[in-house]
Amino acid sequence: MEYNLDHPIAVRQTKTVYKDDNKTIKLFVENYSKANILNEALNQARVEEGTNLHIPKLIEVTKIENRWALVSEHIEGTPLNVLMEKNPEKQDEYLDLFVNIQLEILSKEVPLLNRIKDKFRRKLTEAVNIDNNTRYELLQRLEGMENHRKLCHGDFNPSNIIIKDNGEHYIIDWAHVTQGNASADSARTFLLFSMAGKDELAEKYLNLFSEKSNIDKRLIQRWVPIVAATQMTKGKEEEQEFLSKWIDVVDYQ
Repeated sequence: MEYNLDHPIAVRQTKTVYKDDNKTIKLFVENYSKANILNEALNQARVEEGTNLHIPKLIEVTKIENRWALVSEHIEGTPLNVLMEKNPEKQDEYLDLFVNIQLEILSKEVPLLNRIKDKFRRKLTEAVNIDNNTRYELLQRLEGMENHRKLCHGDFNPSNIIIKDNGEHYIIDWAHVTQGNASADSARTFLLFSMAGKDELAEKYLNLFSEKSNIDKRLIQRWVPIVAATQMTKGKEEEQEFLSKWIDVVDYQ
């Protein structure tokens, strides 16, 4: 099948996203890992088939001009982060919706997904930009965390929520989905807000999530150094200094 690549809607380091009528084409750079492509497709399909969440339907995995592509149903609407920026007076209302959607995701189970603790353990073990003492402390902390089976989006931020004109919401970008502890997924979202320089919003989110989930905020905070360290393993130079400040485990005893 031929696809029209005249309408890019997002450009990232490893991929460009296009809209072609009612389809979204995520076209990756040349030589991008085939295993990662197929794993993302498998994860999205498992969530699609294993839950009743509103997510784009996966249509096919293909190659376009010798580059791997994932083709999914296109969801027409406005990203939640855009709505929050355009309507600052509704920030609390949108944040409430955002947390409710995250709790809806976390209420599901998809048993065939990878476990978040296994993923984090592998990343920490293989990390080359974390000193051995810190690695040991973080791995010890990780082992002490409770094992859960909740569906964790892994990159839950307002840009991955699409609000349709009729008010329905769709959750996109399931590349990092796992099963595990809700506190880990919340810590990741908190860190994403912080990395974007939205410290006040990050704190407001953390308090609201803790209140609505009945999870002690301190339990979420204990995951933050672990999540920060796994983000550091991506090796993005512009993030290293910021993230290094979050991996001091002493701050979260």
